[in-house]
Amino acid sequence: MMLTRLANVAALVVMPFVLTGVINRVKSLWSGRKGPPVLQLAHDVRRLFRKSSVYSTTTTPLFRIAPYVFLATAVGSALIAPLLGATPLASFQLDFVWFAYVWGLGRVAVMLAALDTGSSFEGMGAAREAVFSSLLEPALFLVTGALSFVGGRRTLHEALAPHLHAGASAFVWGAAVVAMLIVLQVETARMPVDDPTTHLELTMVHEVMILDHSGPDLACIHLGSAIKLFVGASIVATLLNPWAGSGGAACAAANLALTLAVGAVIGTIESLVARLKLRSVPQYIVVALAAGVVALLATVWRAGGPE
Repeated sequence: MMLTRLANVAALVVMPFVLTGVINRVKSLWSGRKGPPVLQLAHDVRRLFRKSSVYSTTTTPLFRIAPYVFLATAVGSALIAPLLGATPLASFQLDFVWFAYVWGLGRVAVMLAALDTGSSFEGMGAAREAVFSSLLEPALFLVTGALSFVGGRRTLHEALAPHLHAGASAFVWGAAVVAMLIVLQVETARMPVDDPTTHLELTMVHEVMILDHSGPDLACIHLGSAIKLFVGASIVATLLNPWAGSGGAACAAANLALTLAVGAVIGTIESLVARLKLRSVPQYIVVALAAGVVALLATVWRAGGPE
């Protein structure tokens, strides 16, 4: 048990930087460039922590607290996520509810900090984030709830383990993979929902909300975003991992490899697919909501139908 916990902690410390680096390298390869080092984000975070933050006179203490709340919520979600495809650092009944709300808390903290600056641009980004999240959270609850019911499990890591012993279970699993990929893209501000490298304020969502952050505050936001990216990719990898829930070195290695594969897919999508128009983003998120409804209906069919 202690070895498993240490492995999870090691993955939490290292993999957010590695996964972000893999995505950037894949994007660079698609564009014919060498790209930055895999651990470039770690160097950037260390550099930002060595600087001092600059604050506007219009901001309140809320602006200074928000980045650390965002980082704490990202770490809190990682504690119950199956980072290695099996037992997480912490687990309890219906912990997927905690998972959804702790992500929501971090999102709200960044939105309030954006509003606290008094900037119309940052307020615009916060408004967009609020609209997207209002559509995304029902999809997350529908999918995790359906997975919980179809497997007869009440913890996140057990519910994510594939249960393909019945036709309806396969439908739930397929819908869950689709929905969680979209949730990952929206929650981590990736293409085609948002462009993490854009500098056009009129089209920015996440990046426009953190324009006034600097130094250690900005480092916390970058680190929290990388942790959320790793957690979301690990959840998708667990759904795809045939050894998920079994524990052991094979399960952990497969989950890490699938996590990196998910990162490669994200990098490929960002290289080959254009960003959606802002008015089309809610329609894209509705696809995740529809997948959640399909998962729930398949669960109901299995519960009421013949064994």
